[in-house]
Amino acid sequence: MTAAPMFTASDLAVNILSAQSLLAAFGVLGVGVVMFAETGLLIGFFLPGDSLLFTAGLLCTGSGHNGVKLSLAPLLIAAAVGALAGAQTGYLIGRKAGGALLARDSSPRLKSGAHRAEELLERYGHAKAIVLARFVPVVRTVLNPMAGALGVPPRTFTVWQVAGGLVWSLGLTLGGYALGSSIPNVDRYLLPIIAVIVLVSLAPLAAELYRSRRQGAAGREAQG
Repeated sequence: MTAAPMFTASDLAVNILSAQSLLAAFGVLGVGVVMFAETGLLIGFFLPGDSLLFTAGLLCTGSGHNGVKLSLAPLLIAAAVGALAGAQTGYLIGRKAGGALLARDSSPRLKSGAHRAEELLERYGHAKAIVLARFVPVVRTVLNPMAGALGVPPRTFTVWQVAGGLVWSLGLTLGGYALGSSIPNVDRYLLPIIAVIVLVSLAPLAAELYRSRRQGAAGREAQG
């Protein structure tokens, strides 16, 4: 008679691109680790930060169909600590390794994100760029080492990455919690909701780009 295996193949299979799979496998600890990896390590640029935070907040209400339920207070702490520690680590890596770290990476998506991060820093200044980058996938991964490599002052970076990191991590988590608390069976509509969240997260950047272009056009008309 053979003993039953402790874990089945389905238990061990975790889809790291799926927020629900990550949360079912690792819970609150997984949120902190993913936040750290996505914001502090270049290898984490593909992780589902926005959807993970929102879904985790929703699961604190018991709305998940797979029986996963998280506690809100530990979740908020894990999300904030992971996001803030990750960004600061990425900045320190950039200060030590410089731009060579990004130059060696062959990922087109990562290089595109680095270019956009550099544009943000140049166009909007350090404070606004650091906050806005939190809401843009990939850019929030590469802006931190870019800020270190480009010599953004440590005090400036720390103050604004903490401000942006708290708004991003706690805001999305509490948004998911609020929605899960007010709408029964909201998990049935999770995919379209996450799509809307991603679009909304890009709104601050889109608004800044639109305003910058209008100001540029007005300046050219004044000169003409």
